[in-house]
Amino acid sequence: MAIKGILFDLYGTLLDIETDESLEEIYRAVAHYLTYQGVYLHRWEVRDRYYDIMKGQKEASAEEYPEIDVEAIWSSLLEQEGIREPAARGSLSTVLAHIHRAVSRKRLRLYPGVTGVLDQLRTTCPMALVSDAQPCYALPEMKAVTLDGYFDPVILSGSYGYRKPDTRLMQMALDRLRLGPADVLYVGNDMYRDIHGAARLGIRSIFVDSNQGSKSYENVIPDYVVSRFEDVLKVIEGLK
Repeated sequence: MAIKGILFDLYGTLLDIETDESLEEIYRAVAHYLTYQGVYLHRWEVRDRYYDIMKGQKEASAEEYPEIDVEAIWSSLLEQEGIREPAARGSLSTVLAHIHRAVSRKRLRLYPGVTGVLDQLRTTCPMALVSDAQPCYALPEMKAVTLDGYFDPVILSGSYGYRKPDTRLMQMALDRLRLGPADVLYVGNDMYRDIHGAARLGIRSIFVDSNQGSKSYENVIPDYVVSRFEDVLKVIEGLK
């Protein structure tokens, strides 16, 4: 059957990123920034509270594959520290999330060939993004590497409270594209979240064997495997 649409994962598939949330500098920077908001915490208090609230979020979720909300984590911390006004907490929580991500980030770049492949594909069929990601991270990072504008819809797990391999994320993209599982390909780098997730809906998949993601999952076999992103185009052209 002809391909009428393509769904892409983001991190590890299109975007090569490295972060380290254990770095002391992250929590020192956040703690120092908070002093200007009248909140006085040691860097390790910030770190411990961040992870405690994250743990509570996950434990409170009724989802099989729960996703966190980093802005809500920071908003909860601010509320605990006496910042009650929702609008003030909302803007500050986004700033704190950005500081946390910016200091933790070591690398942010596209994989070789991504732009060229997407430029060719955008002229032939619609493309959607379905990724486990926080919107406050992913949208600015996509813009920084000129990925904004390629995908419609953009479905990010952080907006919904659950993540792949939950089939609802990919189903949302299919509904928005008005296509069925047999009409599309899913392109991803994680054998469990991406390839297994696509298979649960009956979506054919291309596994991008990048420097990130799980390489195997029991009884899961992708329809196609590529080691270079440029080869995604060859697979799709072959299907035509």
